[in-house]
Amino acid sequence: MAHREVIICNKLGLHARPAMQFVDIANQFQSEVKVHKGGPEPEDADGKSVMQMIILAAVEGTPLQIDATGEDAEAAVKKLAELVEGKFGEEE
Repeated sequence: MAHREVIICNKLGLHARPAMQFVDIANQFQSEVKVHKGGPEPEDADGKSVMQMIILAAVEGTPLQIDATGEDAEAAVKKLAELVEGKFGEEE
């Protein structure tokens, strides 16, 4: 199992396009991926489900914990964290 804490740092938050990017990357791995949203309205989502990721309604500044379980868990968490920290490629 692997986990990593990240902060949504792009201005538009986790809207449809970044959610799709996240799910596309998560689905490249065998590991199960779960995302826990922190803050005043905590919620959990399957990191491989676009609908669940969008429903998180993670705006800029929202803390997320990415958890992965499986043989490629470390690689999955690393790649997903890089996507979030890179602002989903939306900003320079």
